[in-house]
Amino acid sequence: MDHEITPDAKTIHWEREAIERLLQADLRERRAVRRWRMAKSLLWMLLFAALVWAVAADAWRTAAAPSGPHTALVSIRGEIADRGEASAENVLPALRSALEDPGSRALVLLINSPGGSPVQAGLINDEIRRLRALHDKPIYAVVEETCASAAYYIASAADDIYVDKASIVGSIGVLMDGFGFVDAMHKLGVERRLLTAGANKGFLDPFSPQTETQKHYAQAMLDQIHQQFIDVVKRGRGERLKATPETFSGLFWTGEQAIGLGLADGYGSLDSVARDVVKQEKLVDYTNKENLAERFAKRFGAAFGEGAVRALRLLPTLR
Repeated sequence: MDHEITPDAKTIHWEREAIERLLQADLRERRAVRRWRMAKSLLWMLLFAALVWAVAADAWRTAAAPSGPHTALVSIRGEIADRGEASAENVLPALRSALEDPGSRALVLLINSPGGSPVQAGLINDEIRRLRALHDKPIYAVVEETCASAAYYIASAADDIYVDKASIVGSIGVLMDGFGFVDAMHKLGVERRLLTAGANKGFLDPFSPQTETQKHYAQAMLDQIHQQFIDVVKRGRGERLKATPETFSGLFWTGEQAIGLGLADGYGSLDSVARDVVKQEKLVDYTNKENLAERFAKRFGAAFGEGAVRALRLLPTLR
């Protein structure tokens, strides 16, 4: 006679609890996934709304700019470098907008920069000269703390340069810096294994010895760029420049000294130049500032954000 084996009540109860716990865990996981999807969708919606708001606000500020007589302002701050705030990519459109506005009576370049790329400075300098001839409007440079190296390269294109007595001005020179670790590697017993196709492909490699030929080649490049800088300053300052052997040596001076050397024309601030020189106290800032939308897109590196900014910029109400 066969005996049927039946589970006792405790076993049945334990199995039921285990199944219930598994089902509840699965339900909680599904709910968490659903909540995360909703939160992610909401986050993207908020980000897109912020992008729309930021670009629209920027467009509104541009459209709301006074059209009556005024002094136009473009700021050049920080390092002058590609893709930076003071790059040619940002500064040139601002220059054009400022001088094309029929209400602008003059343009003031408000400068506070230690310098940077001679290429970017050259592009801005050339465009200042072209726009001044095209629109026949005066352009003034006003120096705050610093106008050195590439910043002075830009300022030299202005009709007049105004400084504070303690401003730092000049540094008309060019440099190429780096480090050499050859001796340190020898002491540490480290071997440099550099393979190149081309005798000078490893030129200025910090872990390889520098040859005299390479050194002379680099110096010739620096001398050529330096001469370009000197020519630009002489052309911009003309007979006002009181050149000495030290003028183009890379030294820098206070604003007071710069006036004596003909590197600047007088003392002045943004407000005083607008009031006393341009005779238009009303200031309109045309500086091409990075808006909130662009900061979001760059910070998160999101293709969606970048695409949204580009698409919104195509609207006819912008720029």
